[in-house]
Amino acid sequence: MEIEIISFGKIAEFVPQQRINVVGISDTNELKKHLEASFPMLKEIKYKLALNKNMIHENLLIEDNDTLAIMPPFSGG
Repeated sequence: MEIEIISFGKIAEFVPQQRINVVGISDTNELKKHLEASFPMLKEIKYKLALNKNMIHENLLIEDNDTLAIMPPFSGG
């Protein structure tokens, strides 16, 4: 399955925007593990994920051509 990765802030320095092919990954928890294995710097920082422009608050199924955004912590105000 192909997924688009979009990264923001400091994360964009080591996780470039790209399309990745993943096999055997069906949900966001598995995808997070895959990303942290591919980009070890992710393990060392706090970040948020959004799937198809919706913030992830629980494990969600992913589908072909979904878009995952990786964002550093942010605050409103």
